[in-house]
Amino acid sequence: MYDIIIIGGGPSGLMAAAAAGSGGANVLLIDKGDKLGRKLGISGGGRCNVTNAKELDELVRHIPGNGRFLYSALNTFSNRDIVDFFEGMGIALKEEDNGRMFPVSDKAKTVVDALIRKVKEQRVTVRTLSPVAEVLYEHGAVNGVKLVNGETIHAKAVIIATGGKSVPHTGSTGDGYPWAKAAGHTITELYPTEVPLTSSEPWIRSKELQGLSLRGVVLTVWSHKGKRLVSHEGDMIFTHFGLSGPAALRCSQFVVKEMKQTKAADPSSASRATVSLTIDLLPGRSESEIYEETLRMAKLEPRKAIRNVLRGYMQERLLEFLLQRCGISGDITYDNLPKEPWLALAAQIKSFPVAINGTLSLEEAFVTGGGVNLKEIDPRTMESKLMPGLYFCGEVLDIHGYTGGYNITAAFTTGYNAGTNAALSADYGGS
Repeated sequence: MYDIIIIGGGPSGLMAAAAAGSGGANVLLIDKGDKLGRKLGISGGGRCNVTNAKELDELVRHIPGNGRFLYSALNTFSNRDIVDFFEGMGIALKEEDNGRMFPVSDKAKTVVDALIRKVKEQRVTVRTLSPVAEVLYEHGAVNGVKLVNGETIHAKAVIIATGGKSVPHTGSTGDGYPWAKAAGHTITELYPTEVPLTSSEPWIRSKELQGLSLRGVVLTVWSHKGKRLVSHEGDMIFTHFGLSGPAALRCSQFVVKEMKQTKAADPSSASRATVSLTIDLLPGRSESEIYEETLRMAKLEPRKAIRNVLRGYMQERLLEFLLQRCGISGDITYDNLPKEPWLALAAQIKSFPVAINGTLSLEEAFVTGGGVNLKEIDPRTMESKLMPGLYFCGEVLDIHGYTGGYNITAAFTTGYNAGTNAALSADYGGS
């Protein structure tokens, strides 16, 4: 019999195992895959963005999916503590743009190997290729797990660290939700976040801008009533199905929620519902400044074709597209510039509209929205309020943040707190 069984060898499960083991408990870490840390190994583009260095309040603001729930956990094990944890194991970290923290080696394997080594140093028993069929509950408390092969393993506490339903090839296939339900928990609706956006705009379908990357633009999502829901500045790319890149990913959860509200208000429009999104191609200038600046450029070279005058103003393929969209020939010169279409061009540059009709699937998303209802979880310990001895950590919980080190911070802090408190509940001292 074990003191604690941890199901799932991802970021939160590994951290929970390290914390529980250092607390003196007899721990079993069990995973259905053939190796631990698969999702961690592909995070941050294969470099593993271990956390974000922003101040606590700003960090939480970048976790729009119930980030405030994490204040208690972060008070115990913060992003600063995560940095100290890895540097204490000899993993040198470096800070990059927007506070993202990476290993100096630029290799996720460095982080994965260090975590696994830490787990083994704490004498945690590790079993891979051992899928769990169910979590066992008896007399209103946790009693262990039953494996798919029929084997039963008893424990005083079980930590569910199975992840969400995103990136399923890493093992995140939603296994933990039925076990949570069996303990009486509710699962809030699951939906994709940090996921590319789809569009049926004719110019998207014709692939006119496919592959075109834009840097430092601002994407804004609008409600069906014309209210600004959110704006995000960053890079993006036009694809054959819509929009992708960091700025588009950050807008995705707001698109999903707005589409749900629109469909709820008018179910008959569900099949044709779209969300309005605009792209500010030149955030540093106003519409009038763009109009006057481009007009002045044309006036300085009155004999030159307008496409050549503005060639350095923005990417050539995008410029040609916008000129055509506004009914302006790229061959005309300053003397023949039409005022109204030129005003329309400035407006398009400042607020280029895209009708978004959805996102890619939950399985294709980077992060799962929804999960185990947080009202049923103690934010200080990550223990179930409904089933003594049952703990949750990581993406199985209804917590989601933007990419950039925020989700992994949530995974590490909830994992650490779940492992530490599960060990404390078994009277095995501190971490």
